[in-house]
Amino acid sequence: MSMAVETREYRAEARFQRVSPQKARLVLDLIKGRGVQEALDTAAFTKKRIAPVVHKLLTSAVDNAKHVADEAGIDLDVDNLYVKRAIANDGPRMKRVRPAPMGRAYRYQRRLTHIVLSVAERETAAGLVTKVEEPKPAEAEPKAAKPKAAPAKRKNAAPKAKAMAPAGKKKAEKKS
Repeated sequence: MSMAVETREYRAEARFQRVSPQKARLVLDLIKGRGVQEALDTAAFTKKRIAPVVHKLLTSAVDNAKHVADEAGIDLDVDNLYVKRAIANDGPRMKRVRPAPMGRAYRYQRRLTHIVLSVAERETAAGLVTKVEEPKPAEAEPKAAKPKAAPAKRKNAAPKAKAMAPAGKKKAEKKS
């Protein structure tokens, strides 16, 4: 019997962040699917106002993973964690009024974002090669090289050359 290995997700949320979801997604798309250390480095050096919040949130998700794994007695390899989900959802909108000419007022909305990050441990595939084996002598022989095909000529190159040649001769004839 083979036991199914359960992959656990560890998450962290930052709610009511004062940034639009569209701008938060720009940073989240950079770290989605990456390893945790690489994602932390990316968030640390991204020049967006929300990037420090994402960095702090990712750190919190990793800490949550360590804590839950210790409580449950699960053997967790932190170096094997990756960002599984990174979502920026709409929060409530704050309605504001900006003064306009002639006593009018323009309405606008300040958008808020709920950011959800979840990290999980990468599964090691059964068929994944982790060690490179030396090639056997029979496999090491080079195969016969195929002759390279001549580079394809452009279709438009020949007509342009022909069109230019007579024009040059006509100019030469006019000058004489």
